Amino acid sequence: MAEDIYDKLSDPLAFGVFILTLLVPVGVGLLALLRTRSQSDFFIGGRAMNSFVVGLSAVSSGRSSWLVLGVSGMAYMSGVGAIWAVVGYTVVEAWQFIYLGQKLRNDTQRMDSITLLDYFESRFNDNTRLLRITGVIIMVIFITAYVAAQFNAGAKSLSTALDIPIIYSLVLSGLLIMVYMVLGGYVAVAYNDVVRALIMLIGLVVLPVVGVVNIGGPGIMLDIIRQLNPAFLDFFALGAGAIIGFIGIGLGSPGQPHMVVRYMSIKDPARLKYSAIFGTCWNIILGIGAVSIGLTGRILVPDLAIIPGEDPEMIYLVLSSGYFGPVLYGLLVGGVFAAILSTADSQLLVVASTFVRDLYEKVIARKKVIGERQKLHLSRVVVIFSGFFALVLAYLAEELVFWLVLFAWGGLGAAFGPALIMSLFWRRSTKEGIAAGMITGAFISIVWYLWLKEPTGIYELIPAFAGAMLVIVAVSLATRLRG
Repeated sequence: MAEDIYDKLSDPLAFGVFILTLLVPVGVGLLALLRTRSQSDFFIGGRAMNSFVVGLSAVSSGRSSWLVLGVSGMAYMSGVGAIWAVVGYTVVEAWQFIYLGQKLRNDTQRMDSITLLDYFESRFNDNTRLLRITGVIIMVIFITAYVAAQFNAGAKSLSTALDIPIIYSLVLSGLLIMVYMVLGGYVAVAYNDVVRALIMLIGLVVLPVVGVVNIGGPGIMLDIIRQLNPAFLDFFALGAGAIIGFIGIGLGSPGQPHMVVRYMSIKDPARLKYSAIFGTCWNIILGIGAVSIGLTGRILVPDLAIIPGEDPEMIYLVLSSGYFGPVLYGLLVGGVFAAILSTADSQLLVVASTFVRDLYEKVIARKKVIGERQKLHLSRVVVIFSGFFALVLAYLAEELVFWLVLFAWGGLGAAFGPALIMSLFWRRSTKEGIAAGMITGAFISIVWYLWLKEPTGIYELIPAFAGAMLVIVAVSLATRLRG
């Protein structure tokens, strides 16, 4: 069965569908070009996106291959306890859509802010550029490496699928993203995320259903799993520490710039409640589907040695090759590649907005008058250069990239999550407190990951998030008293 992963795409029909999934984003980019006339259009869709697109785009950009491959592989090894990795972010993101998202959307429109750092500077009337410069440094550290890691992961899947050298697949991956991003910016990214979310839905719903049918039904499936290992059906078998750590993943969601920008892009902020319904349902369905794939895979492919590289994260591809025809298989393999790049393109857009809007326009050239067409042209140029830099980093510094990406979610979540929450909901926060919180969150994440994560077993995001919150409160109160 495992060999089918490498052989099945030799079928002309499967290969044709696979290639089509790679080219669709370019077509979407061409259509999006008609709606991209300004910098606001390029970075937040001109605040004209509908609730369905916002809901699915936020989910797709946040999940990536981590859900499709990672959670299913986790469930293959540990059973139903893997669901805790889904619970935290599902609950937090439902709250974000309705409360944080609506308030952020209203405030950013009132302040004419099109990036997260725009908002921080306007919210605190920061003429010193302290918050913007601090935020730029943190984003450059984490997001650039994160984009490179996603490029590398996408290139590896493409290299395996097409049996081509990694350098060619890396260049192809980067070009596919940069072409449609240069054409349509945020609009192209958002609509492509919707397409990817639908492909992910097909794979994560249809595949486990087919697997259960082949096993003989849900009852027989549960009996077999119970015989293999009763702990696989115990939601609490992982232990309190691991469960708390998994739930804590959700704390990172408010601090992901590529996700919160979705709330800023909606046309009517009141309709974010519908985005919450779409996004939450998608999170639940996709999460349960990923866990179900792991469980069915444990029965259908019980020997890890059968899986390529003995990597449990390949179970999704192994089952797809064994139980789907060429059309669906080509679609789903292309979907894995698309899921990987759905995060990369969103983060690349954040990198571009950080350099063009936050660094060049608002700091370096703040005294110049820059026309709208010039801003849009510069944004597209920066997408190309930052994408090229990420490709070089992905090829030359693979180990460094993956070392950074392991805690990039936590670093961004701890640096920007508490800062965003406190700035929106605590009026006594100050720019000094927010800046100190950003630095504290990033610093604790790195230190904890390097020296404290292994002895404590606690995910670095949890102490970093708490530390940033405390520092924001303490420094804000201190600066108010001093003032």
